[in-house]
Amino acid sequence: MSGVFVKTVVSADQLGRTIVRIAHEILERDQGLGRLAFVGIHTRGAHLAHRLARLIEQFAGQEIAVGELDISLYRDDVAARGSLTVRSRLAQPEIKGTNLPFSIDDMTIVLVDDVLFTGRTIRAAIDALFDYGRPSCIQLAVLVDRGHRELPIRPDFVGKNLPTSQGERINVRLSEVDGEDEIVLEATREGVES
Repeated sequence: MSGVFVKTVVSADQLGRTIVRIAHEILERDQGLGRLAFVGIHTRGAHLAHRLARLIEQFAGQEIAVGELDISLYRDDVAARGSLTVRSRLAQPEIKGTNLPFSIDDMTIVLVDDVLFTGRTIRAAIDALFDYGRPSCIQLAVLVDRGHRELPIRPDFVGKNLPTSQGERINVRLSEVDGEDEIVLEATREGVES
């Protein structure tokens, strides 16, 4: 029997609490908020960065700079991306645009993404950041760490550790993009049955 098995692993309420916890952890670690900025990786990482910035402003009463980073032209694994059942090479990456309305020089940058998998996205994001300046420190905040690292990259702030097999996929759904907040696990039926 073929098809895709889908299971909600984090509800909207749980996802909201997870983002609040990450914001508190960032506040505890990064006391110098004046030199702190969030840079979200398009697409869902950018929305998460904006949410984290709003929470920190709410908790600490200080506005945090937020930018959005497009890493499309920095990726080295475009051929490995694609649907769960059919992997296809993308002829042209979709360019979403980078928006960094502040200097990143000498800043503590919290790079934000939704799912950490092989580490290649984060490597591409760091390469892209250095084209815009030289931060004093780059920290990594991810909503989900699913394992399977191919590069020596470790997040500083993790919402959920959700170990997966290679045949599974974690999809973060955010209201800004998908109309709802949740995290789902997808697997091919063959992967579930074996």
